[in-house]
Amino acid sequence: MTYLMVQWMGGLLGAGGVGAMLSGQRELVRRWLTWVAIAGVLALAFWLQPYGPVALAGVVAAVCALEYGRLVALPAADRAVLTGLVAVAPVAVWLAPDLVARLAPLTLVAVALPAVLAHDGAAGGRRAAASAFGLAWLLPLCGLVSLGDAALPLVLAVCLADVTAWCGGRLLGGPALSRLSPAKTWGGVLGSAVGGTVVLALLGALSWPLAIAVVLGAPLGDLIESMVKRTYGVKDTGSWLPGFGGLLDRVDSLLVALAVAVVLS
Repeated sequence: MTYLMVQWMGGLLGAGGVGAMLSGQRELVRRWLTWVAIAGVLALAFWLQPYGPVALAGVVAAVCALEYGRLVALPAADRAVLTGLVAVAPVAVWLAPDLVARLAPLTLVAVALPAVLAHDGAAGGRRAAASAFGLAWLLPLCGLVSLGDAALPLVLAVCLADVTAWCGGRLLGGPALSRLSPAKTWGGVLGSAVGGTVVLALLGALSWPLAIAVVLGAPLGDLIESMVKRTYGVKDTGSWLPGFGGLLDRVDSLLVALAVAVVLS
């Protein structure tokens, strides 16, 4: 983690704090305080190289898997297998990336095993499909490890893109991006794209793979989570993260952005 990134994180948090306080909106202040905590965790994780990013990816993946499992009503055994797989995946990517690439198809078999062993002919297919989707959705967190020095700038860019998406939506408005999430507008998409790419440029990390990951991956990740939540009639994946709901609600944009960056890098 470079001194430049520390400077920009501190500056952005400071400016955000002033804006939140001046707004007089308690919800914005709560969100800012959560951002401060998140920034602290990120700074510590990426400072403790190479172990920090591995641990961060594993913990975030495990928490998100538990939230996702509750969201889609997976039985306890299915949740345990899914959580275990996504939690150890970053460690495996760090220690033996070639082996992971060869064994990856077997993980789809692993997540179906609980339903198969339970002889679940009534809901087994739904359980296996939901687990497989959760696995594919969360495994991109391994990008926090495999992307190396590009990982932190991408995370920071996506974080600010979420903020500028909200600002762009309020200031520019425009038609809804999708019926999956009517509150998200094309003005928000523009704000997200500008904010994210500006951060990449300021951090000296602007490249076409990372730019595409932020501009296209971040809003798509948001829509994917909206689709899943609408399918199951759930507003938030949790309630423990002040101002945001659950951790999966906070990292939804990052999941697809990481996937795009890993593929293109």
